[in-house]
Amino acid sequence: MFKRLTMFSVACCLTLMSYTVLAQGKKVVVVDPAKTGPDYAVQGEYVGTLPGLGNGVLGIQVIALGDGKFSGLATMGGLPGDGWKRGDKTEKVEGTREGDVATLKDPDDPVVVTIKDGIATIMLDGKKVGDLKRVVRKSPTLGAKPPEGATVLFNGKSADQFVRGQVVMENLLRHDCESKQKFGDHSLHLEFRTPFLPHARGQGRGNSGMYIQGRYEVQVLDSFGLAGKNNECGGIYSISEPKVNMCFPPLTWQTYDYDFTAAVYEDGKKTKNARVTIKHNGVVIHDNLELPKGTPGKHPEADAPGLLYLQGHGNPVVYRNIWVVEKK
Repeated sequence: MFKRLTMFSVACCLTLMSYTVLAQGKKVVVVDPAKTGPDYAVQGEYVGTLPGLGNGVLGIQVIALGDGKFSGLATMGGLPGDGWKRGDKTEKVEGTREGDVATLKDPDDPVVVTIKDGIATIMLDGKKVGDLKRVVRKSPTLGAKPPEGATVLFNGKSADQFVRGQVVMENLLRHDCESKQKFGDHSLHLEFRTPFLPHARGQGRGNSGMYIQGRYEVQVLDSFGLAGKNNECGGIYSISEPKVNMCFPPLTWQTYDYDFTAAVYEDGKKTKNARVTIKHNGVVIHDNLELPKGTPGKHPEADAPGLLYLQGHGNPVVYRNIWVVEKK
């Protein structure tokens, strides 16, 4: 039946490379999940089982684009990191909202998706095929407590461990700060939340960055539903794209957990590259990846410990629950 499901085609073309923060001169910046409005209620992840579709599981990531407009990305086999992996089929469709009902459709395709009250109903030639339910995924490491001996950089009470550290919204850490302490080989846990900027595109959509040792940038960005490039969330800028785009929707708390081994130097010359394993929302997106160079934006590679830098780009990205375990 779903051989005719072509309405979501050419998903990889969804990558938006505009560096303009605002589209059409409009600005909607939401940092409070309680003040999002009807478009955000539609945006999100939907998943369910449909007859005749491979393993029967279909996921759809619905992205709010402002003014009642949406882009939908279908992921065959399930949601990214939960049934769908890079290279599996993805297809794209556009949609609009009228009142409390959003409709995703292509005039040249018989499939229509209507979304209301957290249910995406799939219709084919006017007949209902099945329903997908809206899900709100949580990282399995969300709220992870620091083990004995860990260095707590931020616990919601004080930003004193950071240069330019600032507590905002009562217990969150504002972007654009760097740790006073420096680290060599270490593991780190960090939680971040991007704002809801429906009119923004590409690098203007909740942009920050987690710089390991101040030298290797792991992107922090609202890249929900995008292709997963090296300049999108989870990517190591200019070095490696993530194995899968595990970015959750904006205003959802997300996690980075990494294990880092610093570069080795002898007589002032680098003899071994740094390596890192990174989990994004509990899923490995870089597995013992070699880092052949540093990334631009902060400090060059060097034979010395380095700081944690949380990049500032003017977007209200916030952080919490940051702790480090140094390796002896």
